[in-house]
Amino acid sequence: MNGGGEAASASAPAAAGPLEWKFSQVFGERTAGEEVQEVDIISAIEFDRAGDHLATGDRGGRVVLFERTDTRDHGGDRRDLERMDYSMSRHPEFRYKTEFQSHEPEIHEKKVKKICEMNVDPAKAVGNGPVVGSVSTSSKPYLANGGCKERSISYPDNHTSFPSEGYPSLKLPTVTHETSLMARCRRVYAHAHDYHINSISNNSDGETFISADDLRINLWNLEISNQSFNIVDVKPANMEDLTEVITSAEFHPTHCNTLAYSSSKGSIRLIDMRQSALCDTHSKLFEEQEAPGSRSFFTEIIASISDIKFAKDGRHILSRDYMTLKLWDINMDSGPVATFQVHEYLRPRLCDLYENDSIFDKFECCLSGDGLRVATGSYSNLFRVFGCSEGSTEATTLEASKNPMRRQVQNPSRPRSLGTLPRVLRRGADNSGADANGNTFDFTTKLLHLAWHPTENALACAASNSLYMYYA
Repeated sequence: MNGGGEAASASAPAAAGPLEWKFSQVFGERTAGEEVQEVDIISAIEFDRAGDHLATGDRGGRVVLFERTDTRDHGGDRRDLERMDYSMSRHPEFRYKTEFQSHEPEIHEKKVKKICEMNVDPAKAVGNGPVVGSVSTSSKPYLANGGCKERSISYPDNHTSFPSEGYPSLKLPTVTHETSLMARCRRVYAHAHDYHINSISNNSDGETFISADDLRINLWNLEISNQSFNIVDVKPANMEDLTEVITSAEFHPTHCNTLAYSSSKGSIRLIDMRQSALCDTHSKLFEEQEAPGSRSFFTEIIASISDIKFAKDGRHILSRDYMTLKLWDINMDSGPVATFQVHEYLRPRLCDLYENDSIFDKFECCLSGDGLRVATGSYSNLFRVFGCSEGSTEATTLEASKNPMRRQVQNPSRPRSLGTLPRVLRRGADNSGADANGNTFDFTTKLLHLAWHPTENALACAASNSLYMYYA
């Protein structure tokens, strides 16, 4: 495309200095050795457009809503906050607001604590009134395997009452009344997909949204729940001919007729819904050409795109595959304008990662509202922040914890300018689970989901069932 490189460079914002990230809050922090239930693991994070609310979803179908509280300390006027300098460091504070069950999971298993036996000697039990006759009741203490055992408790055949001097340790319960919000289901969009839904995206028109699974993308009207329009269908007549699946889909932030979706082959397709009812042809295709002689058994697996996000201005698309983050200019389909190496140190361990299925982990990505930085997660509950403006060398790696320590990880290979295609530099690493700087990594802990506040430098990250908040 003529002038594509110049346009990309001209539109790139000036480089900003690296941010100093600080811990803000944690919700659902685990204690050492605490077992985490599968249903409690966070599977989605999203800010609302104003950034005043944050929602998380877990594998058990529960949605938890958090509300921002520190805005009241600054006048509470959202318009004033939006006029503030984006780079201004502010400490955001959120609190739990409410939660609701969005759907019933396919597998539901959760431990529930029940009181089955009081730690009171039945021979000395004293009631609030007389106990007449001999009463036999059945108590069922829960066993370790979830069963119960029967036990008969006999109370003495006598009349008992409170002594005149009373009981000094007697405590009466205090009843308090609290107001809590209750979510009400307004509409259910059912029986629309044969496979797991990987993406839902609202349209800028405020009337429609899309839902995507491995083979189809459906368009819905928010007010109509009994029908949808299938706008993308990649299912072949013979399933044996299937070569790729849809991995992520998102609407353009301002153009209601445009959306993008990614595939397991590492490509991104931009489609225009005005062209035809069934968007079986794309208006633009974004994919990086394979380097000659670099193909291996793992090439297609690590090329699969796990997530895509439009930048706020709609000009760029950020994509995440297993090894890298890539930034694409929608006006330049010859290749990404920037590439950030996230897991290059894992290249010698791809066989091991394939054996333990880690190579199929799906990491998400996000962009800052000002377009100056991008972020994604990694193993050992690490998240990484890269500067993507002209001339930036920012590459920060922090662990999701109350004391986020900056860790030295290999610098990203990225172009000198946004108009130049990157060259991937492979640096040596051993097979001990460490990078070139000697940092060891735990592949059983991973930070898959994160979200950037729409108007401030604040990040929400999910590590297992814990939600960590950071600001800079």
